[in-house]
Amino acid sequence: MFNIGVPELILILVVALIIFGPGKLPDVGKALGKAIGEFRRASHGLVEEVTEQAKEVREEVQEATGAKRPDINASPAAHGFPASKSEK
Repeated sequence: MFNIGVPELILILVVALIIFGPGKLPDVGKALGKAIGEFRRASHGLVEEVTEQAKEVREEVQEATGAKRPDINASPAAHGFPASKSEK
């Protein structure tokens, strides 16, 4: 996702160690892990909610218009188009 290699990861850990110190580093890692997990749960919930709303709207539109999914294998006459010369 971020394309971070081993040298970059080591540099990030060294900088974090310098900034936070060895005593605070485990706490910072734990807090960061919890934050990432919460973000994933929230974004997953949002995607599910939007998908459910889109499904409900689609069903309401189909009910209101009385529309069904078209049968792509049906002849053009079944969809209101005139029959072709070969079908006459």
